[in-house]
Amino acid sequence: MPRLALYALVVCALAVAAAVVSFVQGTWLGIIWILLAGVTSNMAWYYLRRAKAERETPVTR
Repeated sequence: MPRLALYALVVCALAVAAAVVSFVQGTWLGIIWILLAGVTSNMAWYYLRRAKAERETPVTR
Protein backbone atom coordinates (compact mmCIF):
# COMPACT_ATOMS: atom_id res chain seq x y z
CA MET A 1 0.00 0.00 0.00
CA PRO A 2 1.40 3.41 -0.92
CA ARG A 3 2.48 5.53 1.99
CA LEU A 4 0.25 8.49 1.09
CA ALA A 5 -2.79 6.22 0.86
CA LEU A 6 -2.01 4.79 4.28
CA TYR A 7 -1.66 8.26 5.78
CA ALA A 8 -4.97 9.31 4.21
CA LEU A 9 -6.72 6.26 5.68
CA VAL A 10 -5.33 7.02 9.13
CA VAL A 11 -6.52 10.63 8.94
CA CYS A 12 -9.92 9.40 7.70
CA ALA A 13 -10.28 7.03 10.66
CA LEU A 14 -9.27 9.76 13.10
CA ALA A 15 -11.72 12.20 11.53
CA VAL A 16 -14.56 9.70 11.86
CA ALA A 17 -13.66 9.11 15.51
CA ALA A 18 -13.57 12.88 16.13
CA ALA A 19 -16.96 13.25 14.45
CA VAL A 20 -18.48 10.59 16.67
CA VAL A 21 -17.07 12.25 19.78
CA SER A 22 -18.34 15.65 18.64
CA PHE A 23 -21.85 14.37 17.98
CA VAL A 24 -21.94 12.48 21.29
CA GLN A 25 -20.98 15.69 23.08
CA GLY A 26 -23.80 17.48 21.29
CA THR A 27 -21.77 19.85 19.13
CA TRP A 28 -22.30 20.40 15.43
CA LEU A 29 -18.55 20.58 14.83
CA GLY A 30 -18.78 16.92 13.79
CA ILE A 31 -20.04 18.01 10.39
CA ILE A 32 -16.61 19.42 9.59
CA TRP A 33 -14.99 16.16 10.70
CA ILE A 34 -17.34 14.22 8.40
CA LEU A 35 -16.36 16.46 5.48
CA LEU A 36 -12.68 15.91 6.27
CA ALA A 37 -13.26 12.15 6.38
CA GLY A 38 -14.86 12.30 2.94
CA VAL A 39 -11.98 14.22 1.44
CA THR A 40 -9.34 11.94 2.92
CA SER A 41 -11.15 8.78 1.85
CA ASN A 42 -11.22 10.12 -1.71
CA MET A 43 -7.50 10.86 -1.45
CA ALA A 44 -6.82 7.30 -0.30
CA TRP A 45 -8.76 5.84 -3.23
CA TYR A 46 -6.90 8.12 -5.64
CA TYR A 47 -3.46 7.09 -4.38
CA LEU A 48 -4.41 3.40 -4.41
CA ARG A 49 -5.70 3.58 -7.99
CA ARG A 50 -2.68 5.57 -9.11
CA ALA A 51 -0.30 2.99 -7.62
CA LYS A 52 -2.23 0.17 -9.29
CA ALA A 53 -2.10 1.93 -12.66
CA GLU A 54 1.64 2.50 -12.30
CA ARG A 55 2.20 -1.21 -11.57
CA GLU A 56 0.19 -2.29 -14.59
CA THR A 57 1.76 -0.02 -17.21
CA PRO A 58 4.99 -1.25 -18.79
CA VAL A 59 8.04 0.94 -18.41
CA THR A 60 9.34 2.20 -21.74
CA ARG A 61 12.58 4.08 -22.10
